[in-house]
Amino acid sequence: MKLKSLFIATLVLFLAACATVYTAQDFAQHQTRHKTVAIMPFRVSIDLKKLPEGVTSEQMRRAEVDEAYLFQKQLYNQLLVQYAKQRYTVSFQDIDKTNVLLERAGIKYENLSSSTKDELAKILGVDSVISGQIRREKPMSTGAAIFSTVFLGFSSTNKVNVNMAIHDGATAQLIWSYDHEVAGGLGSSAEGLAKSLMSSISKKFPYNRKNVQ
Repeated sequence: MKLKSLFIATLVLFLAACATVYTAQDFAQHQTRHKTVAIMPFRVSIDLKKLPEGVTSEQMRRAEVDEAYLFQKQLYNQLLVQYAKQRYTVSFQDIDKTNVLLERAGIKYENLSSSTKDELAKILGVDSVISGQIRREKPMSTGAAIFSTVFLGFSSTNKVNVNMAIHDGATAQLIWSYDHEVAGGLGSSAEGLAKSLMSSISKKFPYNRKNVQ
């Protein structure tokens, strides 16, 4: 297979288990006053039993950071598609603005978890914050993480555990969360994962206009 095709090849992701969804009882009250939501870079951890020959721990950590921002971008894109269809009652802060404001405040990816969600919301000037964690057995074959499929020679299975959460910006209260396991193959991409995730939660995402009485 040509290297160029590796950059664009993706396999269809499919749902491997039922999702667990939590919605706060007072979410409707939050939805009424929330106008703008920010999407954080997701925390990504790649669980390798053993580093392949020629690959360093530093390279794997770099891959985790790359995937964190790739997923943030793809999730943002998917949410914008739904927003354009007027399905949501909130708008989403441009991720470039989000990342610049975080950088100006001295908050880097490595210390993102040291700030509370209300602190982040204040810095970003938003009403709520979307954050999450992705745990995968192998890197993605997209963007800067392409080296994984070219040089590491992974098998075809690739389980991905996804947690997505929304916290109120004023109180840091957890008001919604989504936990799921997705199974994909060699070539699973940030775009494919984001699309699969959004497809599965499109009817569950809490800021839906249908939820407003």
